[in-house]
Amino acid sequence: MLTIEARGPRLCDGVSRREMLRVGGLSALGLSLSQMLAGTAAARDARATAAAQAPIAAGQGRAKSCIVLFLMGGPPQHSTWDPKPEAAAEVRGEFGPIATNVPGTQFCELMPMLARQADKLAVLRAVSTGDNAHSSSGYYMLTGRPHQPMNRENANPGAPNDWPNLGGVVQQLSPSGGDLPTAVRLPKHIFNTDGSVWAGQDAGFLGRNADPWMLRCEPASPDYHIPEFKLPVELSADRFAHRFSLLGQMNRHLDSANRGGVIEHYDGLTRQAFDLLSSGPSRRAFDLAAETDATRDRYGRTQFGQSTLLARRLVEAGVRLVQVNWFRGPEEPNDAPCWDSHSKEADRLKNVLMPPMDQAFSALLEDLAARGLLDETLVLFATEFGRTPGSQGSDGRDHHIFGFSVWMAGGGLKRGVVHGATDEIGFHAVEDRHYVTDIHATILRQLGLDSRQLEIPGRKRLDIDHGSAIEEIIA
Repeated sequence: MLTIEARGPRLCDGVSRREMLRVGGLSALGLSLSQMLAGTAAARDARATAAAQAPIAAGQGRAKSCIVLFLMGGPPQHSTWDPKPEAAAEVRGEFGPIATNVPGTQFCELMPMLARQADKLAVLRAVSTGDNAHSSSGYYMLTGRPHQPMNRENANPGAPNDWPNLGGVVQQLSPSGGDLPTAVRLPKHIFNTDGSVWAGQDAGFLGRNADPWMLRCEPASPDYHIPEFKLPVELSADRFAHRFSLLGQMNRHLDSANRGGVIEHYDGLTRQAFDLLSSGPSRRAFDLAAETDATRDRYGRTQFGQSTLLARRLVEAGVRLVQVNWFRGPEEPNDAPCWDSHSKEADRLKNVLMPPMDQAFSALLEDLAARGLLDETLVLFATEFGRTPGSQGSDGRDHHIFGFSVWMAGGGLKRGVVHGATDEIGFHAVEDRHYVTDIHATILRQLGLDSRQLEIPGRKRLDIDHGSAIEEIIA
C-alpha cells in the first residue's frame, strides 16, 4: 500500500485525506496483482534491449510460446514412454506396451490417447540429472543449474541455489506485449515434504522484477476464479474506476524527485493492474467458462486437466511461457505422494495418475494442432527423475537418475521421433544421453533467446552450463 504523509486535510485540487486513504483499497485488489506484475513494467526496457541483442540464427526462434508440464515425483519410464516388454516381469512392471501411430514406437498401455498423438512428439529416452533427491534434482530440471550440494531433500531457495527458472529467464529476456505477463506459473507451488517451497520456482538472482506470475487457482472448481482478479463485493466497477482516478491525482502531487524511481515503478504496476481488471480481452484469457463443455470435458475436469486448458488459453492470448505444476496435495498418501511411487505403484498408476495425465496431455496436443498453434507453441513434459527398473519392496519403485524420459512437441521441432535409448532394462542411458542444460538450450533457442544475455558480475557461468540445443530433434 502507498503510505503518503499529508500536512493538511485537503489537497490543492480538492482530494481529501480521507479519500486519499481510501485509495489504499486499491491494494486489496491491486497489490496482489502488482506483485505479479512486477516483471512486466519496470524491467520492460531492459528485457527489450537484451532481446534485441540476443543473436538469432536462421531457422531459430520459431516458437512464440512454451508450455511446461511438470509432474512432481518422478513418473516411471517403464510404464510411460520407454516400456521394456522383453525384460523380466519385475523390471517391466505390471503393464505392457501398445503400438502408437508412429510405426515401431511403443508406449505403455495406460496411455491409449497419447499413443494416438505420438506423431506430434519428440521423445527423449536418455535424460539424466545425476541427482537422486526430489527438490535438488527438481531445482536442476527447472533452472538448468545443478543444486549445491546435490542429493539434498527439502532444499529451499537462496544463494547459491538462486538461479532463475525458465519462466524467469523468458520474463527477463522477452519484452512483454500488452496487458498480459510474459510468464505464468499455476495452479500452485511445488512443495517439499516438510511443506516448504521447492527452490528453482522463481527468477532467483534476477530479482522479483523477473519473477513469473504465480496464479494460485482451483480451475476445476465450479466457482473457479482468479482471486487476484476478483473485485471485492462492495466495490463496483464505477467505484473502482473512481479510486483509480484518485490514485492518479495523488501521484501527480508526489515529489518530482521520486519520478523515475520507486513511485513511478509502482504507478506503472498499478496502471497495468487496472488495465487487467478492467480489460475484457485480458480477463477473458483466464475465463474457462468461455470454453465449450466438450472442450473442458476433453481435457478432463481435474485440477491438472483444467490447468492445462488454462495454459493453452494463456499462450493463445500472448503469454510466452506457462508452467503447469502437478503438485503435492493434502490428499496424497505420505508414502507415495504425486508420482513418487515408492508403494502401490500399479494401483496408483492405473486408477489415479495415468488417466488424467493421458487425457490432459493428449487433449493439449490435439487442441493446439487443431487451432494451428502447435508449430509456434513448444510443449515440454518434465519431471525430476525416473524410477528404478527393479521393484522397491513388493509394489513400488525408487528414484532413478541414470536414464529416464521427457518429451517435447511443437515449436519447430521434429514430430514422431524418439531420440536416445536406455539399456535393455531401462537402467543406463546408452545412446544420445542428454542433461537438463541441453533441454533448456533447446527451448531457449526455439524461443529465439540466448541465456548468455543473463551474465552479470559475480555470477560467472561456464559455457557448459548453457548446454547445447539438441539438433537431432530440431526440424
